[in-house]
Amino acid sequence: MSKPKSKLSRRTLFAGAGTAGAVVAAATLLPGVVQRTDSAPEAKQPPDKGGGYQLTEHVKRYYKTTLV
Repeated sequence: MSKPKSKLSRRTLFAGAGTAGAVVAAATLLPGVVQRTDSAPEAKQPPDKGGGYQLTEHVKRYYKTTLV
């Protein structure tokens, strides 16, 4: 008679150990994550007579990237 083949192989054992390790690592890191509940800053009201364009640092940086 031959031995009954076990369903637990090395591959499934290591896969299960890896999954368990990942779950433990995630569980230890998640309590340190803090969700911010800050509301978005209020947008400025546009001027009545146009002139809504503002040359900000972000725009200046963009213009520098477009120079050839």
